Amino acid sequence: MRAVIQRVTQASVTVDGKITGEIGPGLLVFVGIEDADGQEDITWLSNKITNLRIFGDEAGVMNLSVKEIGGGILLVSQFTLHASTKKGNRPSYIRASKPEIAIPMYEKMITQLGQDLGKPVQMGIFGADMKVALLNDGPVTITIDTQARE
Repeated sequence: MRAVIQRVTQASVTVDGKITGEIGPGLLVFVGIEDADGQEDITWLSNKITNLRIFGDEAGVMNLSVKEIGGGILLVSQFTLHASTKKGNRPSYIRASKPEIAIPMYEKMITQLGQDLGKPVQMGIFGADMKVALLNDGPVTITIDTQARE
């Protein structure tokens, strides 16, 4: 799984003119799924996301997690995170899982994040044409790939 995590003061997803998910302060997480991903990746990534210490404490030092500030998480599926741009100018998405594999994994990620965060996760709609609005705070943007854990 690949994730792009953005610390935000607010974020929302709109599909067909209707807001499907929105948060105030917290994390906007774009997630891409590939066939090699499994439950271990979901568990590890969810734990990493909910415990990343990227929010300011009373001294302004990034020392608090989204859980500790009581923030929200907005999860958005994004197959383009697995784009290969190695050859030519048209990205290839061959590594991105097909919906029959990706949708159940995305749903498991929603459940796991909710459990780890201690409250429901907001989300987009898998495969929809989504309009994502955000106010990045910092800016703070972090990428994580479960197949290349650092």
